[in-house]
Amino acid sequence: MNRPLLLSLAAAALLGTNLNAQTMYERFEAMEKEMNKLKQEIATLKSAKSVKPAKSTKKVEEDAEDDETVASKDKESEEEEEVASKDKGGKATTVAASSDKEEDEGGEEIASTEDRLFDLEEAVSEINRNTSGSHLKFNVDYRFAIENMDYEMADGSKAKNDAFMTNRLWIDMGYKATNNLSFIGQLAYNKALGQRSGASNPSSASLEGFDWIANENAYDDAIRVRTAYFLWQDTQFMGLDMPWTFSIGRRPSTNGQLVNLRDDDHASSPLGHAINVEFDGLSSQFTLNKKYGTSVKLCLGRGMSNAAPKFTATPYADVSTTNSNIDIAGLIFTPYDDKRYKLSTMYYYADNLIDATNPMDYTAGFDTVGGMHSATAYFSAKGIGKDLGAFLDDTTVFASFAVSKTDPKEGKAMLGSAIDESKTGTSFWVGTQFPSLLTEDGKWGVEYNHGSKYWRSMTYGEDTNIGSKLAARGDAYEAYFTEYLVDNILSMQLRYTYIDYKYSGSNGFFGNNTGTPMTMDQAVANSMGSMVVDKAQDIRLYIRYRY
Repeated sequence: MNRPLLLSLAAAALLGTNLNAQTMYERFEAMEKEMNKLKQEIATLKSAKSVKPAKSTKKVEEDAEDDETVASKDKESEEEEEVASKDKGGKATTVAASSDKEEDEGGEEIASTEDRLFDLEEAVSEINRNTSGSHLKFNVDYRFAIENMDYEMADGSKAKNDAFMTNRLWIDMGYKATNNLSFIGQLAYNKALGQRSGASNPSSASLEGFDWIANENAYDDAIRVRTAYFLWQDTQFMGLDMPWTFSIGRRPSTNGQLVNLRDDDHASSPLGHAINVEFDGLSSQFTLNKKYGTSVKLCLGRGMSNAAPKFTATPYADVSTTNSNIDIAGLIFTPYDDKRYKLSTMYYYADNLIDATNPMDYTAGFDTVGGMHSATAYFSAKGIGKDLGAFLDDTTVFASFAVSKTDPKEGKAMLGSAIDESKTGTSFWVGTQFPSLLTEDGKWGVEYNHGSKYWRSMTYGEDTNIGSKLAARGDAYEAYFTEYLVDNILSMQLRYTYIDYKYSGSNGFFGNNTGTPMTMDQAVANSMGSMVVDKAQDIRLYIRYRY
């Protein structure tokens, strides 16, 4: 009986280090399950103590032999067994695995039932403090990065930054109030080391706090809300055996599917090929077939609210006479997902998209130019073949294709077209991620994507400081090496990104002023050669701590 008790106590004490669950909720749910298990064991032990059946002579002799063996090992070590456990704050606590040992006439050391009960109850109290001491549970994700960035302009001139350094901090929070209802939030801080002067282009400084990229931009030292929403989950919908979810708030719409591979993050809902910006809105997902992973998800969001300022004659009134609210409606349909093979599609329509009135002075404001249709589909395989070896079994390959089509407002032009003319753009993206050739847990990857002349994505929040590679009207190449230094807590990544633009306007807005595609020769002919990037590359090294 002594050994199972010690094992249970060790499991509870080592819970902080043994939990490698992917999410915060999984960690605390596992802790609560272990606590309930220990409580049940205490109840069983107390019951056994009050009614203890007599042992047979043979059983007594066998137990005595076992106890002598244990006692002999204890005497050789002459040390009390201790089990270290970590609470959620990282502080170490120590629980004696055996205490107050008593020697019988034969020199045997047997831990008393009372002492074992005391130790178990202490372990339960420790877990209870970790799981119930605060309603909100917190995780920390800190990253330091240093980047070497080079640009070659259309006229042959160059620009660079040999060592651009940033600090990024994410503070995750969440609480599962019931089995169905949860809250998830994330605060973010992202800034360059030292103070940014803003002297290089003061007119565009206002764009650095643009709501779509507020937390992906290395700007000031403010802590902003990156995510805040409640989530309802249920296994039935209106009596049907159909799992479904509903959520509303500041949506997790960056680092979406496929983009998350190189970013070493859990994937958010949007297909990252076409959407990678922060949004406020709601979503609801329905699982149509659990066996094949068939699901559909409806998403509604607002990208910009054109309400009057607070201190005006009509605070927050609709000012659509000059601009209209930017709204987006999307549908994500996943026909098949068995956790190894996945086929997923996404369609969205964004209305009342904008362009800068004066590209040389963004403080002059924006003009509404029209809407845009977008459709994306991708296929991924986690594992090549079957049972072909650990390397291929752990290799992921994917391919994605996307289309965008402008829908200009009456009398307006988009992306360099004539007035009221629609333009279609396409993009494809392929990549692979495979096990590290150096360590057991590391991941390496290579990717390539190409965008056509009129391709337009909404990927302003992509974690690439030289500009979104997935928005490139041209070719982009990328290779990265992610390695874990200390368990799954401390990691590093070396990444190289190279973009060869065929047309300008890849990172602009949606009208003719900033979105018109020009070849490099056309840019030079229009005296814009020093302002249009021909080629860009970024070498980035980061160290990341997550716990």
